[in-house]
Amino acid sequence: MRSRRLGRTGYTVSEIGFGAWAIGADWGTVDDATSLRALHAAADAGVTFYDTADVYGDGRSERLIGRFLRERSGERLIVATKIGRRAPLAMASYTPENLRAWVDRCRDNLGVATLDLVQLHCLPTDIYYHPELFAALDELQALGAVAHHGVSVERVEEGLKAIEFPGVATVQVVYNMLRQRPAESLLPQARARDVGIIVRVPLASGLLTGRLRPDTRFEPSDHRSYNRHGEAFDASETFSGVDYDLGLAAVERLRTILPDDAPMSGQALRWILMNECVSTVIPGAKTAEQAAANAASSDLPDLDDDVMAAIAELYRERIAPLVHQRW
Repeated sequence: MRSRRLGRTGYTVSEIGFGAWAIGADWGTVDDATSLRALHAAADAGVTFYDTADVYGDGRSERLIGRFLRERSGERLIVATKIGRRAPLAMASYTPENLRAWVDRCRDNLGVATLDLVQLHCLPTDIYYHPELFAALDELQALGAVAHHGVSVERVEEGLKAIEFPGVATVQVVYNMLRQRPAESLLPQARARDVGIIVRVPLASGLLTGRLRPDTRFEPSDHRSYNRHGEAFDASETFSGVDYDLGLAAVERLRTILPDDAPMSGQALRWILMNECVSTVIPGAKTAEQAAANAASSDLPDLDDDVMAAIAELYRERIAPLVHQRW
């Protein structure tokens, strides 16, 4: 497993991390014992960065990771969590008192005195025009409740605004072969400011595994069933905001572009990691097999120039006109 710096945090983390949304909620049936095996398989494969949130199963994901940390006692594993979506998404919810209460709950769930990294969790854009809230995060850092803080954003513009605050150490953003806009300005500007980039939804909710079909059915509790058009939360989080049938057509085109000597999912992760501005990418996993396969992507070679050019053309012609300026 190769490692990279996570911006100014000082952490060196695995370039393939573990996204723990799926082991908490919103991806269909989940079993805690199976989830723990997935976490251990990731660690066995060299994964040292784990991302979760207080709303993933209303703390279920955090508590599982807390148990996992106790079972891997003695190993240095970095855990990032996210806060802010347990309350109504309105500016009145975001007070220093609430931020502190949410941080304390995360510490209890994870069983740690200090959070390695806490991120504001895809909050309204107006949050970035309230410096007092970022000052409150700075204060929590000074008090030792959190070691570092950052943001998870839906839109490039939110990320660009966030990195104006000197305390923001990381930005988490959707970036993949079907969502390329962050590479234009956000990623290089974050790198210039020594802000770490955490890439989520790297496989476009499974589209870029190449295993989904027009007749694939998702459980009612899976966001790919109930949030295809942003009915429950931002559509960006489901299939990267790309229409499902359009996404399937793009994947069929990718089959003719990508080499056939490695799984599409692995090559999709490798494509992201070819951008040196990326610190770590956090594919989700519900099973040990999925976690090990994700980690193995770190060993794949880079895609060649012709392949990269063909992927760029596919995005420019089929995907960008529909999603590029939206996020």
